[in-house]
Amino acid sequence: MKTKKTLDDFELTPFLKKMILFASGGPFLDGYVLVIIGVALAQLGPELHLDAHWNALVGAAALAGIFIGTAVFGYLTDIVGRQKMFTIDIIAIALISVATMFVTTPLQLVIMRFLIGIVIGADYPIATSLVAEFTPRKYRAISIGFIAAVWYIGATAADVVGYYLIDVEDGWRFMLGSAFIPCVILLIGRWGTPESPRWLLSKGRTDEARAIVHRLFGDDIELEKEEVKKTRYSKIFEKGYFKRMLFVGTIWACQVVPMFGLYTFGPQIMSAFGFGVGKQVILGDIVISMFFLIGCIPAMFWLNSIGRRPLLIGSFAIMSMALAVLGIFPNANIVVVVAAFAIYAFFSGGPGILQWLYPNELFPTEIRASAVGAAMAFSRIGTVLSTYTLPIFMASHGIGPTMMIGVAISVLGLIVSIAMAPETKGLTLAQSSSVDFKYKKNKLA
Repeated sequence: MKTKKTLDDFELTPFLKKMILFASGGPFLDGYVLVIIGVALAQLGPELHLDAHWNALVGAAALAGIFIGTAVFGYLTDIVGRQKMFTIDIIAIALISVATMFVTTPLQLVIMRFLIGIVIGADYPIATSLVAEFTPRKYRAISIGFIAAVWYIGATAADVVGYYLIDVEDGWRFMLGSAFIPCVILLIGRWGTPESPRWLLSKGRTDEARAIVHRLFGDDIELEKEEVKKTRYSKIFEKGYFKRMLFVGTIWACQVVPMFGLYTFGPQIMSAFGFGVGKQVILGDIVISMFFLIGCIPAMFWLNSIGRRPLLIGSFAIMSMALAVLGIFPNANIVVVVAAFAIYAFFSGGPGILQWLYPNELFPTEIRASAVGAAMAFSRIGTVLSTYTLPIFMASHGIGPTMMIGVAISVLGLIVSIAMAPETKGLTLAQSSSVDFKYKKNKLA
């Protein structure tokens, strides 16, 4: 008798490939919106008379919004489902992007950046939960890795758009409003995406889950049992799960705090290292963005071959050394500076993927989106504070000490990874999310 496959054990179908592609739209928009403001500030700064204080507020506003968006909408997604929220947030991003074109004061700009941060933050727990719950285990790292890589495509696209608009009169308005175009494409691509069968099972809606699975994959799929449990946000802070939340939130913060500082104030940082001004600086940003993107590609496969834990530890070690070179030798040759940034960016690929993969693997269906949102919100506390203080600190102490702060943050990520990182390679979602499962070489359980 032929054994039926589960949702964890089958090949990628055209439907899954399409869903993963359009689920990556949230990270694309996050990378795009975060980086485009750094380029736009070159024009916006003089026009709106932005000093270091306002620059800091503008940089931190979107991250503060993401903090709220991920925490609130992650929980809401676990309650009302993944599918409904999958299209609503894209419509909101489009509308706010267009509205930002018409700001006339620094305060208006800060408010709009805060609002767009909320809706972009909402997309992360929605999209990654949906992908993790549909994708078979042997493709889980690759699919989440693809989503993480698209963040850098969005960031690079923003630099390219900024490069061509930087010398155009009122180019900043077109830069900030240009996110409307990918939003329309994503809205079309996401339309009609079905609800997650795992979420439906967790809510006791077995017949609906079975109908979706049979329509998409045929009759050879056997649905695994999902215990019907009420979504309780407090569960992520209970024994067992709290350690996981602390681990994921910490490595996430240690990955994105230096990276967001680099992207948000990329032109200013590049100028501090002697890259000049204007288009020359933007080209430097594009080169570094490409290394961030390239680093994600082998990491997608290393996560299944090398494993989650070794890749995370090794990546943080190399990233720390690369930032140390920039901190100790801030007046080094341009080639050395670019090489150090490139090495840091390349080896960010593993942690960049794992910050999304781990929370989706380590928490059960009824609180999966809540956990992703909470972990991201936890990390954003650090990014908000660092993005606000970075331009002020850099103006007072210089680029060398600023880079050494990045070293300290990266080393913290290394220490936490050595102490707490689990190995979830090859596990089903039921196994990896159980607090009773004993991981290999791990101190979480």
